[in-house]
Amino acid sequence: MRIAVTGSIATDHLMVFPGRFADQLIPDQLAHVSLSFLVDALEVRRGGVAANIAYGLGGLGLAPLLVGAVGSDFAEYETWLKEHGVDTGAVLVSGERQTARFLCITDQDANQIAAFYAGAMQDARDIDLWQLDTLQAPRPDLVLVCPNDPAAMLRHTAECRELGLAFAADPSQQLARLESDEVRDLVDGARWLFTNEYEAALLRERTGWEPTEILTRVGAWVTTLGGAGVRIDREGEPTLTVPAVPDVPVADPTGVGDAFRAGFLAGLGRGLALEAAARLGCVVAAQALATVGSQTYRIDPQRLLHTAEQAYGAETAGQLAPVLMELA
Repeated sequence: MRIAVTGSIATDHLMVFPGRFADQLIPDQLAHVSLSFLVDALEVRRGGVAANIAYGLGGLGLAPLLVGAVGSDFAEYETWLKEHGVDTGAVLVSGERQTARFLCITDQDANQIAAFYAGAMQDARDIDLWQLDTLQAPRPDLVLVCPNDPAAMLRHTAECRELGLAFAADPSQQLARLESDEVRDLVDGARWLFTNEYEAALLRERTGWEPTEILTRVGAWVTTLGGAGVRIDREGEPTLTVPAVPDVPVADPTGVGDAFRAGFLAGLGRGLALEAAARLGCVVAAQALATVGSQTYRIDPQRLLHTAEQAYGAETAGQLAPVLMELA
């Protein structure tokens, strides 16, 4: 399965605050917040939703095509992605802006406060998916439309329809930025819709659609539930809920949802049934959760199989083994 991943490519600045954000907030002063957090740690890591997902897909042997915009400071990052199986042939290099930056503080309860500087990501609106046919690569079987410059997200979705390409909608962080008609346009006709639990509620509010109506417009709605795992809803089918891998030490929650998407889509691309693919996604997400940074976890087939067996039993490990051992 050939997957094109469109969306943000960024550098992450990840900081750790040893206290709780909630302890610093005074309820009757929330209209005048002025806070500074003295952090104990700073990690500078490679990130961006599209790049994170592409990293995971590359590690799982799918050779994804990354589609996004970066600055001239991308050279070292590009080498890293290529070394991990990512095709960067469709990445646009801006001559004027730097690669996007994600700045995030995480407290001891894994709550996060973040800011995102778009930078070169603004130029993603100039990328034409029609040009994919000119690249020396197979036509994608699926285009994943991730958080990006809003105009780019809308353009890529429209081009997928024009080109007859199956697409997956993953608006996540950009839901707060998009207008109602834009959200409806991004979702309608998607083979897969990805949200977390909060984003699912925000999606319903933005679109004005009830969950039953959303399910008439997408192939399946995948909602990640944090420590509770993942829920998959399809029209006319019972809800499928897959629990997360238990007792994972939390090093950094950044990029865990991206790792799930990589494992889930890789499982589907390798022919796994829906539940087995979701379990693979949870296993890969567990590896990401136990490391700091979105692209520091390793795709170790034996370790993934061991985690799968411990979490879901020998039968699941047996289902995943043919897929993962190809990578050994």
